[in-house]
Amino acid sequence: MSDLREAPLRILVVEDEVLIALELECLLEDLGHVSVGVAGSSTEAIALGHRTAPDVALVDIHLIDGPTGVEVARQLSRDPRTTVVFMTANAKRIPPDFAGALGVIAKPYSERVVASALDYVAQCRAGRTPSTEGLDGFSLAPSAQAGLADRVQ
Repeated sequence: MSDLREAPLRILVVEDEVLIALELECLLEDLGHVSVGVAGSSTEAIALGHRTAPDVALVDIHLIDGPTGVEVARQLSRDPRTTVVFMTANAKRIPPDFAGALGVIAKPYSERVVASALDYVAQCRAGRTPSTEGLDGFSLAPSAQAGLADRVQ
């Protein structure tokens, strides 16, 4: 992992399972990042995302109000200040365009996978071309893969 990140990422956790959300917030803190909040429903996630303008939104597909995480990703990714990453065991529900998300972290996840994915996001946000080595458990959206290929050529 790279230590090129100047400031911690401000991260919105969109997860309706309270224990998973708390565990993820603790992990983010351990990694040196800041949680701007937790949302368990699509309405709450969109409102909190608009109010806090997080650097990253970690979004589960299935929330308390159903499989609404895709719509949350579409809404939050419209803001160029926010990078959306899905965190789900239901990757089959992600549409081909990834609803504007950069990629997906497969559940169950490990600390290493989350750390690698966030480092990748931080490097992208800083305008760097990060390596895709060591991204096991984090899959990039097809558009992100294409963009990376364009930058490398």
